[in-house]
Amino acid sequence: MDFDQLIAQIDTGLRTLHNVGYANRSYPPSLQPDMALSPKEDPAMSAQDIRHAAGLMRVNHVGEVCAQALYAGQGLFAKSHAVQQFNQRSALEERDHLLWTAQRLRELNAKPSLLNPLWYCGAWAMGAVVGTLGDKTSLAFVRETEAQVEAHLHHHESQLPAHDAASLAIVAQMKADEAHHAAQAQDLGANPLPAGIRGAMRLSAKLMTGTAYYI
Repeated sequence: MDFDQLIAQIDTGLRTLHNVGYANRSYPPSLQPDMALSPKEDPAMSAQDIRHAAGLMRVNHVGEVCAQALYAGQGLFAKSHAVQQFNQRSALEERDHLLWTAQRLRELNAKPSLLNPLWYCGAWAMGAVVGTLGDKTSLAFVRETEAQVEAHLHHHESQLPAHDAASLAIVAQMKADEAHHAAQAQDLGANPLPAGIRGAMRLSAKLMTGTAYYI
């Protein structure tokens, strides 16, 4: 890693942890003008609903912090131009998710996880290690990560309060994007990923989501 790459990696990390930047796409709830964005504007949202929605969206925000770190670490060691471009495009779409979930947390009067710096550093290290194993293995890791995230978001659709249309709109668009990223990784030639690695990924995700809901 040369000096310019080091500065770029630090910049990405700081921007991610401070939710700096602008989304390239419209905020999903804003596409429905009559949607109540603030829970205060929606009498159907109880205090318990708001706390639960905030916990779930904090988990989703942590996932997007990790996504930025993973793509940054993997992209640093990508070999082919096609895979480098894939990492960059996917990271930009994931940045939309990061900023959308951060905005939703503010609307729910909640804060991001206090452990985000830890999640970012761990995910970056994992992405960098996977990136050194070659493009096909890196793509396999992306495919499995995105497939697990898609399943996780599908679960959240059933767990979010039915009245929280704003959070549901965000999650629906995120889920569609994750499925697209997984399909692209497969098309680019992802190798099969050993079952043991897939299991370890699910275990680490369970630890992260269980913690981020509260902290």
